[in-house]
Formats: sequence, C-alpha cells, structure tokens
Amino acid sequence: MRGRRVILLWTVFALVAAVSIGLVLRRPDHLSDLYIYRGALVDLLAGRPLYGYEAANGGPFTYPPFAALVLWPVAVLPAAVLEATWLLLTVAAVIVVAVPVGGVLAANRNGGPAGRFSRPLAIAATATVLMLSAPVQSNLRFGQVSIFIVLLALLDGMKVVPARWRGVLVGVAAAVKLTPLLFVAYFLAARRYRDAARAVAAFLACAAVAAVALPRESWTYWAGTMTQTSRIGDLASLGNQSVHGMLLRVGLPSGALPVVWAALVAAICLVALWRARQLTADGRPGHAAVLVGCATVAASPVSWTHHQIWTVLAGMLLVGATGVARRVAGVALLVTMVVSLGVVLGPVSTRPGVQFLFENARVLAACALCLAGFGGVAVAAARSRRRPAGRAWLRVGVAAAATLAFFAVQPLPAGADPTFKAYSLAEVANPRYFFVCRGQAGCAAYGGPEPVTFGTAVEPTKVRVNGVVSAQVARLEYYSAPGGAPRDIPLLAAYPGSRTFSFRSATMSHGRLVAYGADGRPLATYDDELAAAFGRR
Repeated sequence: MRGRRVILLWTVFALVAAVSIGLVLRRPDHLSDLYIYRGALVDLLAGRPLYGYEAANGGPFTYPPFAALVLWPVAVLPAAVLEATWLLLTVAAVIVVAVPVGGVLAANRNGGPAGRFSRPLAIAATATVLMLSAPVQSNLRFGQVSIFIVLLALLDGMKVVPARWRGVLVGVAAAVKLTPLLFVAYFLAARRYRDAARAVAAFLACAAVAAVALPRESWTYWAGTMTQTSRIGDLASLGNQSVHGMLLRVGLPSGALPVVWAALVAAICLVALWRARQLTADGRPGHAAVLVGCATVAASPVSWTHHQIWTVLAGMLLVGATGVARRVAGVALLVTMVVSLGVVLGPVSTRPGVQFLFENARVLAACALCLAGFGGVAVAAARSRRRPAGRAWLRVGVAAAATLAFFAVQPLPAGADPTFKAYSLAEVANPRYFFVCRGQAGCAAYGGPEPVTFGTAVEPTKVRVNGVVSAQVARLEYYSAPGGAPRDIPLLAAYPGSRTFSFRSATMSHGRLVAYGADGRPLATYDDELAAAFGRR
C-alpha cells in the first residue's frame, strides 16, 4: 500500500511538472528573467556594461558580478536547449530539496527515523506540494535562480554537506544572491564557527574571482548598484511579500519607513536566530535552516513570489509537527503559498483591513512563523501538558476569529493601495488609460447632466476609471479606503471645452469618488458604481 501511494504521488508530481512546463512554454513572455540573464551576458561578452543592460520589459541585471560568471553558459547555449535545460534543472532541484526535508518530515511524524509515515512517502509528498506551490511555479515561469539558492543554503544549513565543507555552499549562494548571508549569522549563533568562517571565506573568494575577471562590473555593483533596490521593480506592488513591501503598501511616511523597517527586521531576525540556535542544540538542524530561510524572506527589502520557497518548506514541517494548532497553521500556510488569497478572496472581503490581510498573507505568515510558529511559543506549547483535542481546536478557532476581527476594524490609509496611479496629460493618447471618449467630439458627447460621468475597465489585478467632468467641478478626489487620506485626481484639459481624467486602483470595492465645486463643497459622491466595478473582477 505504501509503495502504491509513493508511486501515485510521484506520478502526480510528474504530471504537474509536465503540465507546468507546457503552460510556461506557451506563454509569450516565458522565462523572462532567464532571458534577462542571457541578454545582459551577451552584452557583457560584447564589451557593453553588465549593469547598463535593460531588457525589452525594462528588467535589468540585478545580481552580484559573480553571478555573471556562474551563468555564462546561458549566453552561449541555443535558445531551445537553454529553455529545456533550465526547466529540467528546476524540476530536478525541487526533487533534491524535497529529499532532506522529506526525511525531517518523516522523522517528525513518527517520533524517530522510521514509522508509519515512511521517508519515501514523505519525500514524494514534499516534492509534489512544492511543485504545486506558487513559488516553484514562479521559478518555472520566470526562469529564476531562487530554487538553486535555496538548495545550496538548505544543504549547508541541514548539515547534509560533509563536515569539512560546511559553509562553502552558503558562501557561494551569497555570492550569487546576497540574502543567504543571514546564514552566516545563524552559524555564529549556533556555535558553528568553522562553518561561518568557511562561508565568509567562500563568499570573499567568489567576490575576488569576479573582481579579477570583471573589475569594472565589480566596482559598479559594490560601489552603488547593490543598494539601488528600485532597479528591481515597483517595491510597493503586491508581489513583494516582504516587511519592506508591506510597509510601503501601508503608506508609511518616507521619513519613518527606514527606522520602522529596521526595527521590525531586527526583531524578526533576532527571534528567528535565537530559536534556530535552540533547534540546532536539540538536534533539529532542518527546522533551524528553514526558519532562517523564512527570516530572509521577511527581512529582505525585496521578496518576490519565487523567493518564498522557504515558507512552503515551513508549512510542510508544521503539518508534520505534533499538536492541532501547528498542523492547522501548516495547512493554512500551504494554502496561502498555493493560492493567492488577495485575488481569490478580494471580491468577497467586506472591509479594507481584511482585504489587506489577504493581500499580505504571505509576508504576515512568514513573520508569524519567525516570531511564534517555530519560536518560543511553539517550544512552550510542545513542552506543556497535552490538552484535549477539542480545546486545541477551540483555541485555533478563537485565534483565527480574533485575527480577522482585528483586521476588519482597521481603517487603512489610502497608501495601502499599491497600484494607485492618476494619469497625466502626456498619457491621454493611450487608449488603455483613456477609453471612454476619443477626441474632442467624443468627450463633448460623453458628458451628461451629472457632475462626473465615467466608465470602468476591469483587469486581473486592478480597475481603471476614466471619465469627464462638467464645468461646475473644480476638484476631484478619490478615497481608496475608509479613514484614509484622499488622492487628488488631475482634471486634464485635453480638448477644448471638456476636461477628462483617468486613474487606476486595486481596492475599488471601498472606493469613493468625490467631486467638489469652486466653493469647496461636495457636488456629488460616487461609491456604489465603483464597488460594482470591483465586483466584476
């Protein structure tokens, strides 16, 4: 029976992998990040600056110069060979990651190295869940290196590597992408001093090799490009599920943002490292490594979906833990990492705070995991007297209800809408932004007796509003959330005798458009129409 279940799970894994690869290859923008690497390296081989490259979609090369040396085959392989090789290597990396984590999961479930939940079954289950998760799917879609970075750090952190080489893989991974440097702090906290020394030495050696081979690029990166996180993209977008990204979406003032972010990241990392030290002392380096990995997801200024593989691994370990609360938390975490709650549940959320919870569920889960899930709270729960299952379920239900209630009453500021943008006169010619009337005659005919006449265009992640205002309107404001500050909407004299406007927003279910007259008094308010537009998403 066990053998059949293992075969069934690997069959499911293979089918999911094959379908995923097929869907990726059908996309016109498939493997876009891989082709950024390719384009940047082709430019480098042609003598052009590595960090001056910009792809057709605007994407630059953002990794340290050593990454260019590691990735150089990407520039010379034929496109078809490159795509097939990269996708197959990604699938292989998922399997390799699943092997040690599945072993830990099996030992957890059985209280020892053997038992009902066999190691082969645990490995197959881990690989299948990973393949279904959004982070692995994102790695496949974009052709990302994140899965390989996780693999290197995991093997080192879990002590899979022979003792005399431990730390080297973390150093190499950090030379390709800086976030694994937190594992050096973990090695020090866990008294793995030699591992920490080897990690630092490997990192510096890789950087030195890159400096010799690519001196201009090394100087450019370490002297400034490294700190220019804005090159990576819109850090306030929902895809950036880090503490930094969440604070940007809250609308925190720019002056307070660095201080608040640094304080939160310091607290998260200190608690995670403290608990990782305990886990290592208890002979559980797998849990410790995954916990530190989750801290890198929360603490990094940028944590796109493909970075969040660590959180999926944490969910698997929680599912394999003892205790109802942790198993429920593990299932909830895995659901969050497979399904985008902000997209699926956004239309049915009744409060902006709940919507904010859904949209930031992944970063909030990573933070909760670092501070409680694998932290001191979990230790205390594990060592306390075992309570009846009914009470455990009651505690889980009360905690979930309290969380939803807390977010339900939050009057989030307008800055919590990361996709908001009001368009300018220079963008009037774009039919995607200005679609309700075309030209002077069209706008003049579109207006009616209302102070504001508008239409909406619904897209997967946002709703666009475009319309015209009557002569009596002097000012137009948009509120994206109750209690938040208003957004000024420019009134554009694009054509003689008419004024138009256009903006986009993600939280239109709570939106309110207010038109004011010359005396400052409101002439009309529109909210039901906007909510209806959001409901059609």
